[in-house]
This record gives sequence, C-alpha cells and structure tokens, in this order.
Amino acid sequence: MVSRRALGFFALASVFFGGTFVAAKAGLEFFPPLLFVALRFDVAAAVLAVYVVATTPRSDLLPKTRGDLLGILATGGLAIGLANALLFVGQQYASSGVGAIVFSLNPILTPVFAALLLADERLSARGALGMAIGLVGVALVIDPNPANLLGGDAFGKAILFAGAASGALGSVLIRWADGDLSSTVRTAWALPVSALMTHAFSWGAGESAAAISWTPGAFLALGYVGIFAGAIAYIAYFGLLDEVGAIQGNLVFYVVPVVATLGGAALLGESVSTLTLVGFATIFAGFAVLGSESIETEVERVWKLMVAREASTESV
Repeated sequence: MVSRRALGFFALASVFFGGTFVAAKAGLEFFPPLLFVALRFDVAAAVLAVYVVATTPRSDLLPKTRGDLLGILATGGLAIGLANALLFVGQQYASSGVGAIVFSLNPILTPVFAALLLADERLSARGALGMAIGLVGVALVIDPNPANLLGGDAFGKAILFAGAASGALGSVLIRWADGDLSSTVRTAWALPVSALMTHAFSWGAGESAAAISWTPGAFLALGYVGIFAGAIAYIAYFGLLDEVGAIQGNLVFYVVPVVATLGGAALLGESVSTLTLVGFATIFAGFAVLGSESIETEVERVWKLMVAREASTESV
C-alpha cells in the first residue's frame, strides 16, 4: 500500500515541477531569462540551506570524499544549473506544455549517457525501442517542417532539448561519482554552484538588473520558481524517492507535462496543436515501454525472492 505521505510527496512534486514551466513563461515578461533563473537559485539555495541545517546531523552535512565533490559539481553544473539556464532561455520560444514535454525527455536520454559512462548499465533492446519511440514523439512536438526549421519555435525547442540532455548527463555523472552525501544535502550544496554559474552567464550575456520590472507578478513568479518549484519541490521529490523508490517515484515525470499543459492553457491562454498532442501520446508510449521493463524486472526480482523463501521453508 502507498502511504498518504508518499501520495502527498507525489502530488507536491508533480504540481510544483509542472508549474515551473508556467511560472517561467509568465516570469519572462518581467525578468531577463538568465537573471531570472539565477535569482531563482538564490532563493532556492537559501530556503533549502535552512531546511537541511535544521533537519540533518552536522556529521552528515559536509562532503568528505572525491565522489561527494564530483556529485555536487555534476548536480550544480549540469543537472540543475545548465539544464535550467537552457530551460528558461528556451521557454521564451515555446509554450509551457511543449517546454515541459521536451524537457522531460531526461528519462529517455539518460540511457544513452549511461551506456557510455556506466559499465554496469547498458541499453536493452526494449530500452532502445522505448527511446526510439520517444524520439519520434519529440520530432512530432518540434514539428520539423522545413518551413519552420529556421523559425523561433524550432530554435527554442532545440534549446529545451539541449537542457534535457544536460539534465540527463548530469544525473548519470552523479551516479558515476558514487558519493556518500544524501540527495537533499548534495542538492543544498549544488544550488549555490548553480546560482554562481547562472549569474556569470547572465553577466556574460549583458543582462542587467535594471531590466527587471518589479511588479507583483514578478515577485509571484520568482517566489514560485524559487520556493515552491525550487526548494519545496526538491524536498518532496527526494522524500518520495526515499518512501517508494525510484521506479514509482519517477512516475512524477509522466505527470509534469500534463500539469504544465493544463496550467499553461488555464493561466496563460496557451493552445496546443493536434500534432503536439500526437507527439505527447507518442512520447508517453516511449515512457511506457521503458517503464514496463523496469516494472517487469522488479516483479521478477520479487518473484524470485518468494520462490527462494518457499524453497527454504520446504527444506526445513
């Protein structure tokens, strides 16, 4: 049985992560994109630092190994920092729903990097099929019409795709680093790295704080992406993984695009084309193929344990 605590974590992570794309789209009216994401990390880092210090023993707060440091850099530099910088830049050219679905290709792209960097993880035939189906869905969402290839929409979707690739590579490098820090503590260390990096990107791009329009809408968007979709969403997601494990916990990624699409339609008046809906369905089919393999493996593991236990009982 799934506990109420786990269901609560799932609901919070799904809604808050999905709302990121809506808030990012709305907030870009008030902020330069890279400065927006940098300020988001400033807020999230402060909130998560307070939470971690209040809930974690001091002995578990400091990185102690080379793997811990590499995991922090992979999280802050790629999985969170660069991935979100590309997300906020690309979100200027795509709707909330399209941004969410392209960016949520992380689970499909991860096996590609895992095959290159992790000796014990190789893409199976079923995994390759699921990835191929997902990529077909991406092509439908991006709409590779020759007349649109040079347009802003295609450019924005390409940036979002690069962000998804950065997140996937970062997650594989985290596993490759094999550190000892908890996920939440590692993220608390990583967020300042992300903030420094994106502030540097913003400065290099010539963005200025003078360009910010400090309206109630700006404070609302920044507060949402920094606190709710930042610190709280991370706490909920990592808490969910602790409660139910990776297989059930990563079902969050199936719900995020739906939340983003519905939120964009309800709050921003965004429309979704028929081809995009077909692309959504195709990508979900790819997710289903990949997820079925993981679920089948878990079922086989439980079955073997039950058989072994029964055999042990009979022998006694």
